[in-house]
Amino acid sequence: MTCQEDKRLKIRLLVLSALLLAGCASEPTKNVATQKNTPLTQAPPSKVNDAWSLFTEDAASHYGVDEKLISAIISVESGGNPTVVSRSNAVGLMQIKASTAGREVYRVQGRRGQPSNSELRDPAKNIDIGTAYIKLLQDSALAGIRDPLTLRYATIVSYANGAGALLRTFSRDRDRAVAMINAMTPDEFYHHVQEKHPAAQAPRYLWKVTTAYRTI
Repeated sequence: MTCQEDKRLKIRLLVLSALLLAGCASEPTKNVATQKNTPLTQAPPSKVNDAWSLFTEDAASHYGVDEKLISAIISVESGGNPTVVSRSNAVGLMQIKASTAGREVYRVQGRRGQPSNSELRDPAKNIDIGTAYIKLLQDSALAGIRDPLTLRYATIVSYANGAGALLRTFSRDRDRAVAMINAMTPDEFYHHVQEKHPAAQAPRYLWKVTTAYRTI
């Protein structure tokens, strides 16, 4: 067996075991949410990182995105369960909404429409689209933020609540907002989000993903 064939076999086994452990996709989301720390279901960030590393490594390399950030977002968004669908119809490992992030990624890639739910339930495709969206945020709305740690914080907040809402806490002019961010230390930016972001869940999301990142 060649190295490539061995990798493909590992991927097939990983996806099969993940779907079996996560449960049938038709089960109500509330049933998934009550499951306790089983493999690939609300697993610790380090285990989520190990479980999906075959896909996160490829996506991180392809898009030039921090692999640990991808895994931390997966850990917080889905706990590593590829079958989760939220009440707002965010799907899969990275909890992607087809009509927003999915459609935007398709547009940038020159594709029409948006990803289907079945596509977003596929771990490899979900991670690819989610990572492409992170890259899109960093290369467009968040472009120009110089400090790598500040950029990571800004990416986390923007992934969940949009870059526009974040930038408007500084200025309605994007370039001015970025300049104001660059005048801050990472800690000052972090505290700004905690105190000024209009979305109540944004500060906690930033804290949760940052905490997960540090444990991977």
